[in-house]
Amino acid sequence: MTTILSQKVLRQMASRWLAASQSDHPLTIHTDTTDFFKIECNDVLVLNNKPYLIRHNAKEGRFGLDDEVKFWVKRAIDLKTSNLKIIKLVFYETFKTRIGGIEFECFRSPKKEARILDVVAGHRNFMHGYSIEDEKGNIVRVLDYIYGKSIHAYIGSLQMDHRAYFYNFFPGIIGNFMECIEAIRFLHQHAEKHGDIRRDHILIDRDSGRYRWIDFDFNYRHRENIYGYDLFGLGNVLIFLVGMGDVLLLDLKNQNHPALGGLREEDVNIVFNNRVANLKKIYPYIPESLNRVLMHFSKGANWFYENTTQLLDDLREFKTST
Repeated sequence: MTTILSQKVLRQMASRWLAASQSDHPLTIHTDTTDFFKIECNDVLVLNNKPYLIRHNAKEGRFGLDDEVKFWVKRAIDLKTSNLKIIKLVFYETFKTRIGGIEFECFRSPKKEARILDVVAGHRNFMHGYSIEDEKGNIVRVLDYIYGKSIHAYIGSLQMDHRAYFYNFFPGIIGNFMECIEAIRFLHQHAEKHGDIRRDHILIDRDSGRYRWIDFDFNYRHRENIYGYDLFGLGNVLIFLVGMGDVLLLDLKNQNHPALGGLREEDVNIVFNNRVANLKKIYPYIPESLNRVLMHFSKGANWFYENTTQLLDDLREFKTST
């Protein structure tokens, strides 16, 4: 049975977040999320009798896109619990990408993310939440807010040289990242895939210190390895973590770096050809056992990892040898 919440009740529930100047204005209430552009700050979204006060739209969080608004993703307050939530509305987009001669067709799938939220409920290395249909049947995902910064932002905030980072910080970081890879293996074992693995999709939970995956609404069609796209994503994150950021050919050129002359075409990242994958040529103290793992994600790779178990086995070999 649907109960319609009155303006008076909703205003009482939302009063602590509303400015005094808004006291005389009726709240705009939404039960249909089809046109997410219409859902604005201080509107109320009601899903299955649960009211959420919309605060603002989320923004893209990496690579110079900090001001790119994601109108289909809203920050909101659960007015029954006062907890901060992320609400993802239905938005479809598609694109194609090619990696190592393999073409992937990627697309957003709210149904996939809703499925995975059920699969990973309670898992410490994933975001948590639930899905619900609005009155028009749109699949809305209501997510618990994770307080903490992305691994991308964390690495970017470190102020030290690479050697100090590699010996003092990287051992803990790689341990946490291996736990993230284990979490992706958990998904694959349940015949699911993340679909959009990148370093700003790992948040470091401020409360637990755990690394947690977010945003798994991308899916992809494939002709070969069902998990190949996820594996390439893991490789990109790994190279970033080992390098304490991206090691760019242009930066090396601008620095007149002594290693530049020794780099070959096969030493670059297979996905991003302006990034170095063969990091041992830049930082000679990187163990060969670790650099061999990185080279599986280089343009000169003879073969690619077929599953997360192979990747984890090689990383464990590196860990036990250091």
